[in-house]
Amino acid sequence: MIPNRPFRPAPTNARERLLESALRLVREQGFAATSVDQLCKASQVTKGAFFHHFASKEALGVALAEYWSASTGSFFAEAPYHHYDKAIDRVLGYIDLRILLLSGPPEAFSCVAGTMLQEGFRTSAPIRKACEASIMANARAVEGDLAAALAEAGMSVDQAPSLSRHIQTVIQGAFILAKSQEPCSAAGMASEALAHLRRYFEMLLAVNAQGKPCSDE
Repeated sequence: MIPNRPFRPAPTNARERLLESALRLVREQGFAATSVDQLCKASQVTKGAFFHHFASKEALGVALAEYWSASTGSFFAEAPYHHYDKAIDRVLGYIDLRILLLSGPPEAFSCVAGTMLQEGFRTSAPIRKACEASIMANARAVEGDLAAALAEAGMSVDQAPSLSRHIQTVIQGAFILAKSQEPCSAAGMASEALAHLRRYFEMLLAVNAQGKPCSDE
């Protein structure tokens, strides 16, 4: 099952170990609270090795957003829902997969880019831009299926870009709400939000077996 498949292979060098440690620590305690010393200890590398790979902690943050985007992008690109014939099923399949990935405490499923963006959107323009690129890449990845689903439903495909951003808005918002809960109920809170999102697209893109809008019946 793809939800249980690792997002990334095991790290093979110091740079990857630092990035993997950063992913875990930033999800658990935030970017500001994660120190270079912590990262080096968790990665079992020297501080000299850290600064060999990253000019600063900010540079690490930029690289972390890019690393997260590349790994999650590859994960979703290989997901089974891409094989569905109907575009609406591919859109709903994407949301279903996002729901399946919601388990455990928030640090197990929340978005690293979203976490860093919430903290540093006013204090680090490079990190903000890297996180924006990561989140918007996720939006663009579903935009083509949304456009096709809108066409199937007889609707204007011009809405596809904003609707793809809306999906990411709900997902990121679900992560924030999950963080407001005790660990045992966090995933349930996020799942509830995404279930409503799924129902919204079911109604918006509803088509009958002949591929015509249900409202035309």
